Amino acid sequence: MPPDGPGWQAVRLSRNRNWGHPLLISTLRDFTARAQAQGFPLLWIGDMAQPRGGPMPFGHASHQTGIDADIWLDLSPKPKLSAAARESVEVASLVLPNESGVDPGRWRPQHAALIRLAVELPGVDRVLVNHAIKRELCRSHAGETWLRRVRPWRGHDQHMHLRLRCPPGQAECRDQPPPPAGDGCDASLDWWLTPEARRPPPRPPGPPPSLPAACAAILSAR
Repeated sequence: MPPDGPGWQAVRLSRNRNWGHPLLISTLRDFTARAQAQGFPLLWIGDMAQPRGGPMPFGHASHQTGIDADIWLDLSPKPKLSAAARESVEVASLVLPNESGVDPGRWRPQHAALIRLAVELPGVDRVLVNHAIKRELCRSHAGETWLRRVRPWRGHDQHMHLRLRCPPGQAECRDQPPPPAGDGCDASLDWWLTPEARRPPPRPPGPPPSLPAACAAILSAR
């Protein structure tokens, strides 16, 4: 993904994570163009994937196959930033400290509109947001079909995580199971406020998962 384009800026470029499958690049271009046409300000594109995919040195276990991207939920006007300035961009959380709901001083209907715009893009499998954001969407848009593919996940109080379905012709790619039926605004959403959800157990120590055999040729290449 180029660092700049119509409707977007890629941020934290030193991480070298603004890479992805060609379908992801074209989807993000389409998304930012649609957002710009609807009057949204410039959008910040965060982590996508590494140049040749695979597990990252830190964070984002799911950004390995080039079909995921983080998009900051900052709707303020943005100047064109230098590469150095993009390293330290900060976006305020849209969620209350206790995660019981969105911060009414920061949340706007336009946030919901931007998330919906992402969900309804061709090829999008799901969009991950903080459970408090999902709860607010359920309050304001209950029963709408697009909510099914807005899924709650930890963090994601400042950005949304867009995930595509497997691109055509990629035989080794495996889609996730589809989201459960319904809009996702049922009692399962309350689980995120339980002690079990708030204090997940640490991951057990052990070696990292084995990489697919197809990675060997990439990792051994010059």
